[in-house]
Amino acid sequence: MKEYFVYILTNSSGTLYTGVTNNLERRMAEHRSGEMAGFASRYQLGRLVFFEKTDQIKSAIAREKQIKGWVRKKKVALIESMNPNWKDLNGE
Repeated sequence: MKEYFVYILTNSSGTLYTGVTNNLERRMAEHRSGEMAGFASRYQLGRLVFFEKTDQIKSAIAREKQIKGWVRKKKVALIESMNPNWKDLNGE
């Protein structure tokens, strides 16, 4: 069964980025290497502070859109409910 991940990245200044992928390890390597041009690369977002997984791509995309629509305060509350110290969950 395939797994899909909704994740939130941050940087040293606290900028947040929400994304979705079917391979979190690969996607983190792409973000950290800078090979993914765009917002995450521009703001050097490489610290994984939140993720959740599902086996349905449609629910992963819907959840990503839901989180992206939230105000920052609600995103921070979500992160802190699972990761109160904002540790890098990627383990590097």
